[in-house]
Amino acid sequence: MTSGSQVGSELRPAPPPAAALPLDDFSLYINRETSWLEFNDRVLEEALDERNPLLERLKFIAIWGTNLDEFFMIRIAGLMQQLAAEVHRRSDDGLLPEEQLDLVSRRLRGSLARMTDCLDNQLLPALERQGIRILRYEQLDSETKRAMQRYFDERVFPVLTPLAIDKGHPFPYISNLSLSLAVELEEHHSAEGPQGYLARVKVPGSLPRFVPIEHVPRGQHWFVMLEDLIANNLEALFPGMRIEASYTFRVTRDADLDLQEDEADDLLRAIESELRRRRFGEPVRLEIEAGMPEALRDKLLEALELDRSDCYEIDGMLGTNDLWALVNIDEPHLHDPPFTPSIPKRLIGQSDMFAVIREGDLLLHHPYESFDPVVQFVQQAANDPDVLAIKQTLYRTSGNSPVVAALLDASEEDKQVAALIELKARFDEENNIHWARALERVGAHVVYGVAGLKTHAKVTLIVRNEADGIRRYMHFGTGNYNDKTARIYTDLSLFTCRADLGSDATQLFNALTGFSKADRYERLLVAPSGLRSGFEELIDRETEHAMAGRTCGIVAKLNAISDAGLVRALYRASRAGVPIDLIVRGMCVLRPGVPGVSETIRVRSIVGRFLEHSRMYVFENGGEREVYLGSADWMGRNLDRRVETVVPVLDPVLGEAICTEILDVLRGDNVKTRILRSDGSYERRGILPGEQRADAQQTFLRKYQAL
Repeated sequence: MTSGSQVGSELRPAPPPAAALPLDDFSLYINRETSWLEFNDRVLEEALDERNPLLERLKFIAIWGTNLDEFFMIRIAGLMQQLAAEVHRRSDDGLLPEEQLDLVSRRLRGSLARMTDCLDNQLLPALERQGIRILRYEQLDSETKRAMQRYFDERVFPVLTPLAIDKGHPFPYISNLSLSLAVELEEHHSAEGPQGYLARVKVPGSLPRFVPIEHVPRGQHWFVMLEDLIANNLEALFPGMRIEASYTFRVTRDADLDLQEDEADDLLRAIESELRRRRFGEPVRLEIEAGMPEALRDKLLEALELDRSDCYEIDGMLGTNDLWALVNIDEPHLHDPPFTPSIPKRLIGQSDMFAVIREGDLLLHHPYESFDPVVQFVQQAANDPDVLAIKQTLYRTSGNSPVVAALLDASEEDKQVAALIELKARFDEENNIHWARALERVGAHVVYGVAGLKTHAKVTLIVRNEADGIRRYMHFGTGNYNDKTARIYTDLSLFTCRADLGSDATQLFNALTGFSKADRYERLLVAPSGLRSGFEELIDRETEHAMAGRTCGIVAKLNAISDAGLVRALYRASRAGVPIDLIVRGMCVLRPGVPGVSETIRVRSIVGRFLEHSRMYVFENGGEREVYLGSADWMGRNLDRRVETVVPVLDPVLGEAICTEILDVLRGDNVKTRILRSDGSYERRGILPGEQRADAQQTFLRKYQAL
């Protein structure tokens, strides 16, 4: 099923008006997994949107596939683990694990059909008209086939390892997300007459999946898919056998780390061991090529110990995450127009970040404003003889991170460097292990997170000796210290040297690196000690203002809302009349617009060129507005099982800028915005009569390019 009105039959209808309905009633919550599928459908809608350039549309197909792989490796794997362990706990919307798995299986198949139709019948034909062609092997002329044959003989054949499957050869291990060919063979010269056999050939991930064809017309890009090339040369692997047929299939496995930290003497080695085990997780999904015989499909399912509901027949390309190789083709007219992030006026011509910050707090809006000042902040600290210490949390960094390079320089200059590197940052563990070892080699203090928690906070603390004493400079962010993703994610950076925030930041790092048990902070909201209670108090305060007739209101921008406790607090506030406007990119389990429960709540999602990643929270507070930014979504993991920081924006000018120059622009978007309906589906906001077209991300691009 797809998002919008077409999917209504798959979604639970909104509950009837009931002012006295208990706020933990199952009917008041949207299923988390189907809400996530709705989000991924919004990504797919961007691929379907003809207003987007062709290779950008293809990019959204690649993102859709990458998202779905992770969804199965983590969320579906978790539900299957609950089922295997006979856990019968119901979700907030009242479903058992097996019911949720069945719901996902049914719900997803319509989206798969929609994706393959978009790719095969819209994007690939349109790309072919632009000279980007994926040719079937049988479409090649004789000269090109000879060239492909040479490529197969020289580059592909030596890498392949055919594996027989029979009584003497057990079913082979199929690694996570690998593409394979199931090959049906027949031997005619057997003494017992014709014999049928089955073999598996792995499509090597070490070779390009899209094999370029040479000597094509200028400006054209032609490819043959690697599995197609292998399928048409199987005779070389099975001499003396007749190739009856071959079919592609793909297996997804549980890839979540199962790490018992208390039993790990060395967390670094334990993480590395778990990464190796990730390849061998339990199967959670089988994808097969359309047309695979039922008997062969059932044989694969039996060997993988999966049910038919775990099998997805794809009438098109398997593993669309590999389309990234085509997305990056250098054809500018098929991409979004390039842009150069701007530098704030306060920083133009300035080489001293500390002097700028002493003049007043500084706010940056990425990617529209450059991430370079964040890098410059750390680099200046590394080279400044007056800097005594640099402390930083690192969750996801780039492969050649200039931020980490600056920390390495600082440590070599004998500055005290403390880096908290979260080794359990999902799918970024190997990169973080690399940086952790590099920092340890130069003498930095490296801490591998907090036992039992992930450290997701984005904080840098620099301690500097100045004429009037020690001063602390800080950077608080909503995004990672990653110069690559900073060009495609929307995030905020706040620089400050306020003493009260400096005291809190020091206390935070003492808790992260030492045995400090401090759980009270003067200004910061920090998880897991006080973030949940802090948000609940802020929401309840708005409820009290509403009941007293004072100015009230909540505006929040997040990636996801899935915590039932905070949803109940928002429902109470709505019942009291608090206007609540939520901008939630991904999943949202809250049902807006339910009479007597959430009539004053509006939820919208924006999916566009940039990944909306910033988190902002605004509380009107009886006319004394408070504005916060930070790293936390309203999810149980962020509130209770991670180290997160949310910082108040104390400069009133910057707080007003967040409200009017960022949030109001996002709320006015009528191009990329979808509105969440009470049944859990989304509909495009659309341009109302008399309105001008307003694409928030394009508005920001124009604004910052004009500065």
